[in-house]
Amino acid sequence: MSNAALYLHPNGYDTSGPELLGRISAGESFLRGYLRHADVERYYFWNAAGRPEAELNELLARIHAPEKPITWIGQMDRRGLGGIGVLNMPVPGLPHEAWLRRPFGPRTYAICGITHTTATDRVMQAIGEMLIAPTEDYDALICTSNAVRHSVDTQMDAMRDYLAAEFGPRRRPEPMRVTIPLGVNTEDFSTSPEQRKAWRERLEIPEDAVVALFMGRFNVRGKMNPALMALSLERAARSTGKPICWVNAGWSPNAKADEAYHAETRQLCPSVLYRSVDGRPPDVRFSIWSVADFFISFSDNIQETFGLTPIEAMAAGLPCVVTDWDGYKDTVRSGVDGFRIATIAPPPGEGADLAFWFANQWLNYDNYVGAAGQFTAIDYAEAQAAISTMVLYPDIRRRMGESAKARAREVFDWAAIIPQYQALWAEQNARRLAAPPAPATRDNPYRPDPFTLFQSYPSRHLSQNSPLSLAPGMTWELAEPLLRHPLASYSGFHRMTLDEARLVLEFLGSRPSATVAEVIQIVPQPRRSFVGRAVLWLARYGLIVIGAES
Repeated sequence: MSNAALYLHPNGYDTSGPELLGRISAGESFLRGYLRHADVERYYFWNAAGRPEAELNELLARIHAPEKPITWIGQMDRRGLGGIGVLNMPVPGLPHEAWLRRPFGPRTYAICGITHTTATDRVMQAIGEMLIAPTEDYDALICTSNAVRHSVDTQMDAMRDYLAAEFGPRRRPEPMRVTIPLGVNTEDFSTSPEQRKAWRERLEIPEDAVVALFMGRFNVRGKMNPALMALSLERAARSTGKPICWVNAGWSPNAKADEAYHAETRQLCPSVLYRSVDGRPPDVRFSIWSVADFFISFSDNIQETFGLTPIEAMAAGLPCVVTDWDGYKDTVRSGVDGFRIATIAPPPGEGADLAFWFANQWLNYDNYVGAAGQFTAIDYAEAQAAISTMVLYPDIRRRMGESAKARAREVFDWAAIIPQYQALWAEQNARRLAAPPAPATRDNPYRPDPFTLFQSYPSRHLSQNSPLSLAPGMTWELAEPLLRHPLASYSGFHRMTLDEARLVLEFLGSRPSATVAEVIQIVPQPRRSFVGRAVLWLARYGLIVIGAES
């Protein structure tokens, strides 16, 4: 099977921090699945942030101890990525990486990215720029659901139409878009009677209560409004007359927000026993599923693309009551693994004002997605009926839970999904190797050479023929303290060293003058461009004089 170098930055995989985002949880799950199931002889990781390898090895060991040897690729070693052929990133940033790949030649390696939320301005910009950046047809964007694949294609269609009208069609083929779902490590979500008993005692849940569980981040605007679940559970509690307990396991940005979230949610479901749990600790994230009889999640927000928690619930053997929304459409089979509740939203073309205000930053991200979510409605009759079925019919719950667990194991376990990644990487690498040679170039219109962009600023420019001479009376003994002074020594990137500065000054002191071309011959070839440019550093502090060309 094909392999890839995995972009490894703790920000994409480390769930031990205070802020647990869906993309981080998904990244950790993917990395654990990859370490367990990848059909490779060696793991390749790109240390993109230049972190100490001991820190990254500790992260890997915490997620899943690697059982095969590891090759670390250094932060600046993009050529090293070419030895593997494909770079897999936990973000959708193909355009940014394509520009950074360009100086080494586009065939050096293929890029594979993945969507999480596609509603942020940064991600929408990146999706549009896939048609502008030097991406290739062997690059690929993984879409985690059919719904997000459609939204990506919709935005790219709009960008393609604009570019074609203004500049003509794109000449090179477009990056691939491939739909591969997120996965879970199903064994991580095993439930037990002991855990069920312990959680019910801890939360003081009566034995006859049917427990609905929600797991996720608490953010009314930016994630999901719990009101829809609260109102539906309240209707079912009243209509069935049965005790329903709702366990809300998740996390808020801070304690004040957490208190308000739960207080406001409780008000809408007074007939329901309400319990809250901090869902971040690992012992909670993987054991809380045992407390429940069914899972509930009424996603209503355009920031969602796949929705990982329903398949985590399915892996735990829980039937699901979810909205018919985004990636939930691909995971929960209504009437088989649970129920999907119908949603309704405005037709295309009714949100131009939202888009315009968001583009002008008059709406921040949370209020943008929150405002869009306020125009999403559900079918409450369907929701009440589905929840009531879960409450009244334990045999249906059991049958649906068994179907859900089998589906999670067969379709969404990383054991089934990692091979899809490897098949994609193999196709990317084959396309890359079959592509015609393409030149490497450092030209990047988004990040141009500063001395090109600002070439009109100086009176004149240094050239290879510019004559250089030592300033009158200058010696190394006088020059060294000045070059070491804080006002002269800062920002030493790719500049001559002090040893090289001494060589240059002594060389110029042995003759009346010399051109830049002559001066750089005194240092090895790899250093000549840096030294030739840095004679300006010496002139800047009066150590040498740059004369006019004759």
